[in-house]
Amino acid sequence: MQVIPDTIYELTTTRTWDYLGLSPGTPQSLLHKTDLGSSVIVGVIDTGVWPESEMFNDNGYGPIPSRWKGACETGDLFSPSNCNRKLIGAKFFIDGFSAEFEVLNTTQRPEYISPRDFNGHGTHVSSTVGGSYVANVSYLGLGSGTVRGGAPRVHIAIYKACWLHGVCSGADVLKAMDEAINDGVDVLSLSLGLKVPLYQETDMRELLSVGAFHAVEKGIPVVASAGNNGPGAQTISNVAPWILTVAATTQDRSFPTTITLGNNITILGQAIFGGPAVGFVELTIPDKPFSTDCADLPGNPKSTMEGKVVLCFTADSNAGAMGNGILAVKNAGGLGVIVAKNPTYSLIPSRDFPCVMVDFELGTDILFYIRSTSSPIVKIDASKTLVSYPVATKVPTFSSRGPNSISPAILKPDIAAPGVNILAATSLNSSVSDGGYAMTSGTSMATPVIAGVVVLLKALHPDWSPAAIKSAIVTTAWRTDPSGEPIFADGSSRKLADPFDYGGGLVNPDKAARPGLIYDINTNDYVLYLCSTDYNDTSISQVVGKKTECPNPKPSVLDLNLPSITIPNLKDKVTLTRTVTNVGPPNSIYKVVINPPTGVRMTVKPNILRFNPRTKKVSFTVTVSTTHKVNTGYYFGSLTWTDNVRRVVIPVSVRTQILERYHDEN
Repeated sequence: MQVIPDTIYELTTTRTWDYLGLSPGTPQSLLHKTDLGSSVIVGVIDTGVWPESEMFNDNGYGPIPSRWKGACETGDLFSPSNCNRKLIGAKFFIDGFSAEFEVLNTTQRPEYISPRDFNGHGTHVSSTVGGSYVANVSYLGLGSGTVRGGAPRVHIAIYKACWLHGVCSGADVLKAMDEAINDGVDVLSLSLGLKVPLYQETDMRELLSVGAFHAVEKGIPVVASAGNNGPGAQTISNVAPWILTVAATTQDRSFPTTITLGNNITILGQAIFGGPAVGFVELTIPDKPFSTDCADLPGNPKSTMEGKVVLCFTADSNAGAMGNGILAVKNAGGLGVIVAKNPTYSLIPSRDFPCVMVDFELGTDILFYIRSTSSPIVKIDASKTLVSYPVATKVPTFSSRGPNSISPAILKPDIAAPGVNILAATSLNSSVSDGGYAMTSGTSMATPVIAGVVVLLKALHPDWSPAAIKSAIVTTAWRTDPSGEPIFADGSSRKLADPFDYGGGLVNPDKAARPGLIYDINTNDYVLYLCSTDYNDTSISQVVGKKTECPNPKPSVLDLNLPSITIPNLKDKVTLTRTVTNVGPPNSIYKVVINPPTGVRMTVKPNILRFNPRTKKVSFTVTVSTTHKVNTGYYFGSLTWTDNVRRVVIPVSVRTQILERYHDEN
């Protein structure tokens, strides 16, 4: 028995499924083929559940699977009667939190010592994975339609290991994962993670990684969030190769909010503003000696804001500082705020106080109007819902980015999914609840989208390993949005997205169901990976749970059979191996298509793969060399196998390092 210091994790949160093409439309759809995921049990580790939400109704459900060994525990305002044939399990874990912090005083800090969700995060996540159909749902009148989860008939088991405003003890998370495995879940979804610097995968303080290893060993895919610490490089969390790590994108829906200036110029900002409209009223910007920075508004006299719409600017991505400024305007009797800033996708919902986001260019246009007249006025209309063209898909600023800071040869994130303004159920205690629903953003919200897809793939292919499911998702992803338009990544400047932004790309559920070829990995392969990264036998044995001795010579980390190739330190030439398994038509011939990164040469042998009923697995080698003479950043390409019907694409990321372990700031 060993004592391990506890680790503290953080949580990371109508249109989504139609946007991804996952609609019940035809008998050939993935939803119909899997009976909406009815054979699968998903475990969600988060802040609990609000069981009365209509999204957890069990209408149309059959019996609970006989293999289920879990239970619904009793606690504050929660009993087994709160469960049903959909919500089949609910447990809570608080000992680690209490040992690390304090015994919760629920009088001073409201919380339920039970599976019931006070925060709302866990309810939102679990209803996104598998919420039932509920018609005529909107949020402040926006995004109206039928809301549902990705697998509307999946069985859901809740494991509450996160408390108050989303603080999760690693010990509680590990205990929850262990219980979920023993209870019989088929998929695990965890919308939480750590900030850099990260612990090594064999460090027993990296409890999520350790727990995920044992889940995957038992055939349970583990889906976890990339984190909300973007857009800086190397900010990604949950980097172990056995975890399916999810980045966020926007989708083709936005909430344009019309700003009409006194000179009849109209500007479309973004807000979640339910109305009623404001205006025409006085428009102002705090002038000298006062600050125009949004974060400094609390220091300005109330008279400068009372009865006015206030324009402010901020370069700070800290939503808290901006929120304090907005609250100061409201408390001063102001009528609204226009915030000029870089896009951070942190819209603040309101029904009677507009908070409209614009970029610096549009903010400057408004500023010039204010300075052009002695009596600037403005009108702000209620937000509207805009779907499809011309709304572009982007990786939002907050989504954490690669490369992997622990093991750079392992591509992270793996995949991306919509995670901006996702409409789902929430706790009635949530400050942003509108009739039990909320629109929330974060990689926390993208993670259950992928978990929902994994549930459907598990139902369709119950014999597939977690690695096979990951491979199917990564190799079939969209590299553009579903309409064919490029996906951009927001940051200090907008750029075309690359694998460090979105992994394989934007999830394409229908194609993931029929990938053609898969890159499979078993537990022993993961052990060899740990050996290849110079972890010692003792630490590897602790993760694996049994005595492990690494081979000599050690394997190459580049040979782990991932659906990606990442070479962080190419100097001369390297050769690596991959093996693909045919899961398509038995008699298939695939030809290679190489799109090498800039300045990189790639050779694949053989360049044709032939499969038949007896030959289901074929290996190939990839030889990679560089023409660069200096240390470079990463360049990106791809390697594709095609049979003229299916395209099996893996991302390729290569960095030339003539001088190894060299940090360049000249």
